[in-house]
Amino acid sequence: MTAPALQRDRPRIGARPAGLALATLLLLSVVMVLGVGSVSVEARDVVHVVARRLHLVDGASVGVLEDQIVWQLRLPRVLAAAAVGAVLALSGAVMQSLLTNELADPFLLGISSGAAFGAVLALTFGVTVMGTGLGVGVAAMLGAVVALGLVLALATSRSGALPPVRTILAGVAVAQLSGAGTSMLIMVFGSRDTARQVLAWTLGSFAGVRTRHAVVLVAVALLVVLCVLAAARTLDAFAFGETAARSVGVDVRRITWVLLVGSALAAAATVGVVGPIGFVGLVVPHLVRLVVGPGHRRLLPLAALTGALLMVWADTAARSLAPDREIPVGVVTAIVGAPVLIALLRRQARTS
Repeated sequence: MTAPALQRDRPRIGARPAGLALATLLLLSVVMVLGVGSVSVEARDVVHVVARRLHLVDGASVGVLEDQIVWQLRLPRVLAAAAVGAVLALSGAVMQSLLTNELADPFLLGISSGAAFGAVLALTFGVTVMGTGLGVGVAAMLGAVVALGLVLALATSRSGALPPVRTILAGVAVAQLSGAGTSMLIMVFGSRDTARQVLAWTLGSFAGVRTRHAVVLVAVALLVVLCVLAAARTLDAFAFGETAARSVGVDVRRITWVLLVGSALAAAATVGVVGPIGFVGLVVPHLVRLVVGPGHRRLLPLAALTGALLMVWADTAARSLAPDREIPVGVVTAIVGAPVLIALLRRQARTS
């Protein structure tokens, strides 16, 4: 599937009504999921807790327990989920446009496998950062960055260009190499507990997210949204190929490097905190294109909202479906994303 194939799609509905509907749905969803969990909190109390914490109202009409559950435990997790969903969806949309490949996403470039190798290295040898519990997250992010560096080193030609096909093949090669290294670490040095920890981490989870993590992820998401929206017109030029983009004055090499590396680093930041979560960056841009068409000024903001909405509900399902245990959020996104991807492939096969 290539970008030109997308040009046949036309907007089904306007971008502004769709954006308003998604933003409203996301806000209502946040209020709803903040009340969902082992201890249920009514939506009215959720609104009171948040409004009082933001100094919008006075008084103490809500109990201390509800206040702590909503503000200290669930709100950081929900904000982190929304931020991660938005970042992964935008990263996927940008990479698909730059590489003119609808199957490209942040993890196709080996970021997921590189992060897993870094995390396993930290778990196996008990690496910490100044005695804190941040060792696994930092090692995962470093692994993702190293993997990205290897991909770029393998794919870059002497002229400095990044051919799309070679970039994807380099990503596959680095992913295989990282996977082999991870398996070797577990088999040679890892214990049964390490293998269990690695399996849990590689499926993604927001269970360990705290306020400081949420603040970092929200800041990353806002930065990514602003930068990507500023490049929307340039990405439209890439939809017709590098030659067409160059003919309208786009510095193809510089823009490709900046956006590709920036998107990969943003995805690596999310992996370092919550682990690799698949299918969001791959599926969400497709769904949004079906509704509003391929134009990036419409596609990008709606993809961010859709990714945030999907991840908020996926994490809510992960923490509430099983009463006595938490399901990895990557399992939930795979259960949702795999059928959607199959349907998209079938649709593309019928129309091509």
